[in-house]
Amino acid sequence: MKTIPNSHFDLQAAAKQTMLENGFEPEFPALAEQQLSQLEAHPPQAVPNGAVRDLRSLLWSSIDNDTSRDLDQIEVAERLPTGETRVLVGVADVDTFVPKNSAIDQHAAKETTTVYTGVRNFSMLPEELSTGMSSLLEGADKLSLVIEFVVSPDGRVSSGEAYRAIVRNKAQLAYDAVGAWIEGKGAAPDKVAASPELQAQLRLQDETAQALMNERYRHGALNIETTEVRPILVNKQIVGVAKQEKNRATELIEDFMIAANGTVARMLLPVSSIRRVVKTPERWNRIVELAAQRGEHLPVEADSKALNEFLMKRKAADPDHFADLSLAVIKLMGPGEYVLERPGDPEQGHFGLAVQDYTHSTAPNRRFADLVTQRLIKAVLAKQAAPYTDVELAAIAANCTAKEDAARKVEREMSKRIAAVAMSNRIGEVFDAIVTGVTPHGTFVRVLQPHVEGLLVHGQPAVDVGDKLRVKLMSTDVQRGYIDFVRA
Repeated sequence: MKTIPNSHFDLQAAAKQTMLENGFEPEFPALAEQQLSQLEAHPPQAVPNGAVRDLRSLLWSSIDNDTSRDLDQIEVAERLPTGETRVLVGVADVDTFVPKNSAIDQHAAKETTTVYTGVRNFSMLPEELSTGMSSLLEGADKLSLVIEFVVSPDGRVSSGEAYRAIVRNKAQLAYDAVGAWIEGKGAAPDKVAASPELQAQLRLQDETAQALMNERYRHGALNIETTEVRPILVNKQIVGVAKQEKNRATELIEDFMIAANGTVARMLLPVSSIRRVVKTPERWNRIVELAAQRGEHLPVEADSKALNEFLMKRKAADPDHFADLSLAVIKLMGPGEYVLERPGDPEQGHFGLAVQDYTHSTAPNRRFADLVTQRLIKAVLAKQAAPYTDVELAAIAANCTAKEDAARKVEREMSKRIAAVAMSNRIGEVFDAIVTGVTPHGTFVRVLQPHVEGLLVHGQPAVDVGDKLRVKLMSTDVQRGYIDFVRA
């Protein structure tokens, strides 16, 4: 195979080809484009009525990535006289724009997820919808499904309900800037600085989210620090990769979404629905070994609370390498999956979140499972028959799981290509690394700084997930997405 120089390699074309190879259809069919044109000419109107509340006066805001336009949710909170906090999460009402079995819906049902490749986003829905008409963008009246719950000062959730409403995002904010301000590491973003009311609102949301998080940890939810990287561009050329840091703003949104999804799952207990589960880890024994290597003891039977206590102890003792340990535990736990749950079925639960009732409902612009759940909620609210049979829900769940796995493969392959471009001028350098995967195809390691992954080659001695090594970069091949290391 002829090697294409890094400077001439078309990452955008490679991303599209990788999507095709993994079973995706990155271009929208003609019928979907026709439906989109009709929607643009005659968009659904956001008009309050008996079934749709008018909540535009509330101080809604969104927090997302700096560049995000597919805004699925906005938030607002209110302190109650009891000392509790009422939280409202407004979720984009995508179902109103995309009726079941319409052309756009059929395409979304096949794709099931938006895929983020670092050089191009392959949207599950046409971007005119997901980043425009149905997106909860600042300053526009939007249809939404509001999920409401009450949080006690110690983080317990009660009084959950959902209803339709018209909302208006008053402040579109970004994780990095809000997180730095909340943590006292940076100035307030301009919109926050200009509004004492918004400052108080965000402080209340942060306080409530921290209570939710601490309560989850008390029940055994895992304090795991995942690592995501993004390309660093100079004059549209990739010159490196940067780690995306977790902060109090990302935690705020994460904890509100977990609480909202749990609220929805409990609402749907009387009907069949799609649940998001993470089963008890099959490789628990290896997790026990990782703990033992660090002088800690875990029980023989899988125990999320014991695992979290170990993780929190390690985070305090060795914060610099906590992301590496988290990565090893994530790999050994295995991926989550979507399953059909009928009324009365045994609850499978979510091991990582330490909850029994959990679904995905807060991102219908970019996940099909969430759009399906939105339709289930609407049917319950309207006292209508379920929009899907159990057979249909089981098939949707299986396809969502399969396509999520495929999306991870696409994103992983493109991440390696981007990393290969960034590392191509560092051949021969030595790095600290952690083993992230041992498969029949080879042993994979992730360099700690910068966070890139590659293959350990040349017949290395036996290693396992979580082992730490010193490795030397031998070669990069951006065309095939190869980064090869040897043990230093």
